[in-house]
Amino acid sequence: MSAVRNAGRTATVLAVVCASLFTAQAAFAERDKHGNHGGDQDASLTDDGTLSVSAGGVRFDHSKNGKGGKVGALTSSTSWSPPPCWYAPKYSPEELQAYLEPIWEAGSTGHQWDNEQRKKYTNPDDPEKDFNKHKSGKGYWWGSYVDKSFPPGWDSCTKDYFWVDQGDPPPADVENAVTPEILAELAYSEIRVPGTEVTLAPAQATKVNLPTWAWLDGAQFQPVSVTASVPEIGISATATAEPVSLKIQPGTPDAETYPASGVCEINNGRIGEPYAKGKANRTPPCGVQYLRSSGDGTFPLQATVTWEVHWIGSGGTGGDLPDGEFGATQDVVVQEIQAVNR
Repeated sequence: MSAVRNAGRTATVLAVVCASLFTAQAAFAERDKHGNHGGDQDASLTDDGTLSVSAGGVRFDHSKNGKGGKVGALTSSTSWSPPPCWYAPKYSPEELQAYLEPIWEAGSTGHQWDNEQRKKYTNPDDPEKDFNKHKSGKGYWWGSYVDKSFPPGWDSCTKDYFWVDQGDPPPADVENAVTPEILAELAYSEIRVPGTEVTLAPAQATKVNLPTWAWLDGAQFQPVSVTASVPEIGISATATAEPVSLKIQPGTPDAETYPASGVCEINNGRIGEPYAKGKANRTPPCGVQYLRSSGDGTFPLQATVTWEVHWIGSGGTGGDLPDGEFGATQDVVVQEIQAVNR
């Protein structure tokens, strides 16, 4: 009976210790995951997203991004994803001192840990060199930043703050140190594109065995871009997404698409072709023909636009990023009528 009681007490103590450790680690991560003093979101961003906004040590310009209530983020057509964390300039010498010393004085991270940290950033023989204050204005302490959505790998940037002189590259052994290419990848994740609800015609319900034309509003489907920059070190990159095709999936195997692949290539800046009077006997360049009615229900037609993404960065850099996709599903009523007057 005593053994059982002791085992229960041990389990309780272990649970409390583990919970305390987890809480402390979570608090430490929360405090420093976003940047300066736990938060670095610049309030200069307006409701329509047209001004620059700082996040994660990076300044984003969304003025040429997609806008409106139905815009959405691109999903890569491959397994690629933007970096979950990165390193960028974070503190001046005075800012790092103002950030760390209160933590050490509070002892919130433990006496031994605090002493080890003091040794890294202070110089007992020459206090003027504490936190590299003798280099103030000539460089920055770099630190890690985390993607705001905390994707897998967000906690992989574990390197302590490190100093980089102005004009020098970060140490070669630092992975994910911010570069124009990394900025382009971060800009990719900020791109927003229009919704993909297609227009179907002739009007009213779609008819069985009659071609239905499908198209998207060409005025909305123009290239969009986001620029990311780190002004402190003078680097930037602009990622641009351009629509290239629309894929239609009728929502039932009892249907045919135009073209047969269901992929409508963009043509003269337009995705699909609007239906107009006099086109009833023509085959739509982009559309669908249902072979049976939807009965009392609907068919979930899915329309997905593919966007090609490329980037141009400072220092003559540039290249391509994986294609992105954004789609939506809409309910289509298909009526059992063999012929109509148009």
